[in-house]
Amino acid sequence: MSENPTATTHATGRRGRSVVLVVYVVVVAIAGITGVLLGTFGPDELRPVELFFLIELQPTPLGLAVYGMGTMGVGLGILLVLVSYASRRYDP
Repeated sequence: MSENPTATTHATGRRGRSVVLVVYVVVVAIAGITGVLLGTFGPDELRPVELFFLIELQPTPLGLAVYGMGTMGVGLGILLVLVSYASRRYDP
């Protein structure tokens, strides 16, 4: 009974990465939905927001959805890249 432990590790690693990717997409989608809801039903006195201090977005449903998805996507994306780098570099 010769099992290949490397094959099991690679299959588990791929499955883990796809789970993380699904969670990433869900969190970014929730940020977008929250932006749409806030832009639709939020207070009338919302001020424009700036995406990365460069692009001014009006507090419309689309503007707030772009803002939420952009900030969450980039913020979580940077963290995921750093974790991925660290896990590859310091793999025991």
